[in-house]
Amino acid sequence: RDVSDTRQMAEHMARLAQHDFLTGLPNRVLLLDRVEQAVAQARRSCKHVALLFVDLDRFKHVNDSLGHEAGDRLLKEIAHRLKACVRGSDTVCRQGGDEFVVLLPEAPGINEVAHIAEKLLEACRRRHTIDGQDVHVGASIGISLFPDDGIDVDALTRNADAAMYHAKAIGRNNFQFYTPDMNARARERLA
Repeated sequence: RDVSDTRQMAEHMARLAQHDFLTGLPNRVLLLDRVEQAVAQARRSCKHVALLFVDLDRFKHVNDSLGHEAGDRLLKEIAHRLKACVRGSDTVCRQGGDEFVVLLPEAPGINEVAHIAEKLLEACRRRHTIDGQDVHVGASIGISLFPDDGIDVDALTRNADAAMYHAKAIGRNNFQFYTPDMNARARERLA
């Protein structure tokens, strides 16, 4: 009995469950699995893992002025540019909306991570042409490192997110490494 159609359908469904439908990038489900694997490997080999949260600055203006279809095309272009900035062993994920996450397993030193963050910022900052219209967006990036900023997926994602919000708060279009006082400020705001 030929089961190739069934098998193809199962593979297609698995891909849909783990990848963003718009950009084709891994989604949050696949990213979390890859972060867990990277952390486990880093524990064994005493290496670092870097997690970079990338949030586009003023993306809402693109959707509001040019429409959601133009916004979708911009997200696809950003996804393509971000992937071009990292190694094949790294993961670029679309978290949702205008948020992306970059996982650097076996992260190089802090200076190299900063250099990659600069490349990501520059890739976002470069002019985009959507429907003949020049579009300029920036990005705010928050960075957390294993094991310094967290020893599990939850801590790393929470701290990269806090650093990203700090990057936005101090003027956008920049990157910030996580520091413990960022969570203290977030708790104060919540209170």
